[in-house]
Amino acid sequence: MGYPRDLLSSRSIIKRGNFALIPPEGQVKNVVPGFENCDLTILASPRLGAKFVDYVITMHEGGKNLQGYGEPGVETFVYCMEGQVKASANDEAFHLTQGGYLYCPSGVTMYLENAQTADTKLFLYKQKYTPLPDNSRTPWVVSGNVNEIAAIDYDDMANVKLQDLLPTDLAFDMNFHILAFEPGGCHPFVETHYQEHGAIMLSGEGVYNLDNEWIPIKKGDYLYMGPYVPQATYAVGREPFAYLYSKDCNRDASL
Repeated sequence: MGYPRDLLSSRSIIKRGNFALIPPEGQVKNVVPGFENCDLTILASPRLGAKFVDYVITMHEGGKNLQGYGEPGVETFVYCMEGQVKASANDEAFHLTQGGYLYCPSGVTMYLENAQTADTKLFLYKQKYTPLPDNSRTPWVVSGNVNEIAAIDYDDMANVKLQDLLPTDLAFDMNFHILAFEPGGCHPFVETHYQEHGAIMLSGEGVYNLDNEWIPIKKGDYLYMGPYVPQATYAVGREPFAYLYSKDCNRDASL
């Protein structure tokens, strides 16, 4: 980075347990055992108030994690934002290109390796898995690509599209979605709900309402949205505003 070119300033907003905006220019590299030749930033974590951990990773040539990612009781998910990555789980290999993803349930270890000489950019997630009370169903390894998933109208609005990346099955205690808004598109109302989100902006620009503060946001930014935080967005600019986000689901609130 070198010497600063102007006064030190930031678009970051951190309100622990409530919401957070972390732009790319404020992200700091972390050293995490197992990841080699990688620039890795820890985004949301329990220190911020989240029940999950999100990362953004740039794998350079030879970048990899062959030690394995995941641990007992923890589910993991990786999404390829740019480039190509060789992912594997349960001795099965998955070649993920842009838009490709892999979900591993608790007890299944994920391995990652950059599949090109150029950089590959990944979004990575982990969370403790909450089983069904009777353990009647358990999740399984899921891989796919968003370019092969039909986008449906979101809440009957033709200018807002939704894609579900994981099965809508009670075995899963969370899901990943992509929401894409055409310029001028917006949520149908300001949402206030029990679930929390971690979201990485994939394209475009928007203005996001977080706890009744309107905040500009764009491609590359990361958002954490805590439980019960009022939230909604308008898409602005000249291209669709789209983001990938996690959502806890299929479980009752615990006492």
